[in-house]
Amino acid sequence: MASEAMKVKMVAGVTNTENDLLAAPSGKTLTILNITLCETAGADETFDLYIRDDAGASDYEIYSDQALSANSTFDPPTSLVLEATDVLSAKLSSSGNVHCVISYLEQTL
Repeated sequence: MASEAMKVKMVAGVTNTENDLLAAPSGKTLTILNITLCETAGADETFDLYIRDDAGASDYEIYSDQALSANSTFDPPTSLVLEATDVLSAKLSSSGNVHCVISYLEQTL
């Protein structure tokens, strides 16, 4: 039986290492409705936002070297779909600190 649930995922402390923000579990499809990134360390940043297809077999950039000003918020006008084993990831260009809030719909088919 199919089911749907609205959910939110909050990630504090996105840095300059690969940060897994949201992973689609086996048997689920996630429709990302909104992603908000907020720089919290008081320094200009750039970031990459990408999907690791099939848990890392390939990386697909959504934003590459996207500017994020000190103490500001970036709210991309994009919805995305993650299928089972896909992972939404982010990485900063430096050792800053960014918080991320993701609203999504989890579907079981």
